[in-house]
Amino acid sequence: MDQLNKRRIILAAGAAALLMTAATVHPTAEFEILTHELTDKTPRKFQAAVDTGLLAVSVIYTWTERSLR
Repeated sequence: MDQLNKRRIILAAGAAALLMTAATVHPTAEFEILTHELTDKTPRKFQAAVDTGLLAVSVIYTWTERSLR
């Protein structure tokens, strides 16, 4: 087996491994920072999500807004 055939086999195996990795369920990281009061029925919320195809990150941040009286 010559050097070119070995490289083709390695390249094909690497491509198959990459395809299998992309086809599986990708890991997801979820971060929730809940700083609102439990009695607050409508807390303010910031939510963001990024999905790159290999990794997904979701962030939720909630807070209670103090009204000036």
